[in-house]
Amino acid sequence: MTGQAAEQATASATLQARTGQWQAIVGFVVFLLIVTGLMIGGYALIEKLTDADEMPLTGMIIQGERRYISDEDVRQAILSGEVGSFFTADVDELRLRLEALPWVYSASIRKEWPQRLRVYLVEQEPFAVWNDAAFINQQGQVFAADVNELADVLPHLHGPEDAAAEVITQYQRISEILRIYQTRVIRLELSERFAVSAWLENGIEIRLGREARLERVQRFMDLYPVIAAEEPDKAIAYADLRYDTGIAIGWQEKDNNE
Repeated sequence: MTGQAAEQATASATLQARTGQWQAIVGFVVFLLIVTGLMIGGYALIEKLTDADEMPLTGMIIQGERRYISDEDVRQAILSGEVGSFFTADVDELRLRLEALPWVYSASIRKEWPQRLRVYLVEQEPFAVWNDAAFINQQGQVFAADVNELADVLPHLHGPEDAAAEVITQYQRISEILRIYQTRVIRLELSERFAVSAWLENGIEIRLGREARLERVQRFMDLYPVIAAEEPDKAIAYADLRYDTGIAIGWQEKDNNE
């Protein structure tokens, strides 16, 4: 009986061991099925969320004061390349597309759930027309835009392409003096040799050269009433102030048809 009991005990232990192995195998298979199901489900969810057809961006709110940038300009810039879905759209890339527009100074974009973009634009503020082909903004930066679109009357500044900052400086300094006399510069040119000429709103050109420009402007404004009183029937075309003392005056030619 003792031997038989031992055999039964051994058989029972073997059966329990095999049962435990099968349970472990079944448990592992179930675990693999669950993980596989989660992976498949997760992949399907990602595919759905990143599919532009499933989660398209269908709305856009545009903010910021604008005079030259239309809603259509913004839309066309956004759609000029791939946009993606709500989750895959690269707002930095979209921002760069907007900032490539001529009249955009800066742009910011953020996503709004579930399918919308909010765009905020800061438009360029032109300070002057540059070389009749571009603009200088309020920050002193040159930007390319269609001069024919300009809605305001701005001064025209001219100079070497790399000398915009110097031209602005000369314009501002001369304008400060002329403001006292209630007149202004409508055009200023800086030559390749850095000689300055300025045109006043009454049409007179003042040639200032490369040195002592502010003193020469002041000299002209002091002498102008005297010159105008002495020659009331003549109109000044230009005043050449490139002398240590004195001034050379050029007169406008009369129209023979008058």
